[in-house]
Order: sequence, then structure tokens, then C-alpha cells
Amino acid sequence: MVRPYTITRGRTAPERDDLTLITVLTTDEEEAARALARSRGGVRALQPEHRAILDRCRRPAAVAEVAAGLDLPVSVTKILLGDLVAQGLLRARAPLSVARAAGGADLGLLTAVREGLRRL
Repeated sequence: MVRPYTITRGRTAPERDDLTLITVLTTDEEEAARALARSRGGVRALQPEHRAILDRCRRPAAVAEVAAGLDLPVSVTKILLGDLVAQGLLRARAPLSVARAAGGADLGLLTAVREGLRRL
């Protein structure tokens, strides 16, 4: 088992404070391809965890999903995600912007979910 401080290069907190559990992440395919080509040439290689994140986020995924897929603590995952966002390899979108882009939240559906949860 690799210790989290090794994966994060000794960092204990993410530089970004806007990554929540439900922030949606998507790989920037063009930038990721360039970065992977550079890392094959020995120039600032990406860590295996970074590569796994880029692969996982080819389809939109939430921070919690990425952490679960990597089997790493969320705090460590947020540090790695922040690295990739800072390098322009990953795009992060707040959940509300995703809902707005999809036409907004369906209040009827949200009400039905709330009522269903209350009945439990």
C-alpha cells in the first residue's frame, strides 16, 4: 500500500476549496493526450493515480465517484484533482451549472423524491 502523503508529495490539504463531493469532473481530451505524450518522453511524468483519474473522467464523474474508483480518501483525491485542474487537464463544474445546462432542476421530481424519503 502506498501512503497518501507519498501520492500527494507531502501535501495534506487541497489548494482548491471549491471541489465538493458532487462537483462534476470531465477530462479535457486534447490537453490530456498532450500531457500523456510528454510523460512518455520523460518530461514531468503523470503519476499512475493522475492517469487513472483522467481515464475515469472521460465521462463526467463526481468527486465522490472518482475517490471510490481510486479507493483513496476523498481528501487525497481532491489534492490530485486540483493538480489536474491546475494543469488544464481536467474541467470541474459546480453541480448547479450542470443542472442549469440540462434545463434546470425538475421541481416535481425533487418533490417526489423528498416525499418518498419521508415515507421511509
